[in-house]
Amino acid sequence: MPPPSDPRFAGGLTPAALIFDLDGTLADTMPAHYQAWTIVSKRHGLRFSPQRFLDTAGWPTARIAATLAAEQGVCVEPTAFSEEKNDLFLANLGAVQPILPVLDIARQHLNVVPMAIATGSRRRNAEEILQRLGIRSWFDVVLTSSDPVAPKPAPDMFLEIARQLGVPPERCVVYEDGDPGLEGARAAGMQTVDVRRFPGYPRHDLGGGS
Repeated sequence: MPPPSDPRFAGGLTPAALIFDLDGTLADTMPAHYQAWTIVSKRHGLRFSPQRFLDTAGWPTARIAATLAAEQGVCVEPTAFSEEKNDLFLANLGAVQPILPVLDIARQHLNVVPMAIATGSRRRNAEEILQRLGIRSWFDVVLTSSDPVAPKPAPDMFLEIARQLGVPPERCVVYEDGDPGLEGARAAGMQTVDVRRFPGYPRHDLGGGS
């Protein structure tokens, strides 16, 4: 595979578009998200381990809350839970930092190929994070969990971005840090790059467990 800063297909072609996840890919939001999750989960009597947090990367908060509640036999209203967790996350937004190896890739391809965001975050969160990093104008399309499209691991979000950009799905390269996103991008017929393998990718100790 070509080096991360030089995304190409096996035939040496440059991609027609780059698609980036946001949380854990362009922005190091995972500690802030997990801190909010830990506080709100305890309030509602839910168990949410670090490994489960990583396994559900890219899922909307309400979906995760509903899944955990059903598995653990706890009564939780997913929408209210999501609002509570989101308020805590936004209160700590100042701690969010860019993930530089991935940000550098986007910077190198600015005005070279169209770029987009495909995120499980809400619209408000995504816009605030992108503005904080100073990169909102880099992206032609931003799709979030607030938009009327099936979330990851469904391929719908990626296919909708390709449609809006006017490029074939097979000519898109997707940068992701979560297994659901990688699964959805592959189902859409796109080439994927797992940014967790990059040198310099942030590693966080979220407390262990499984």
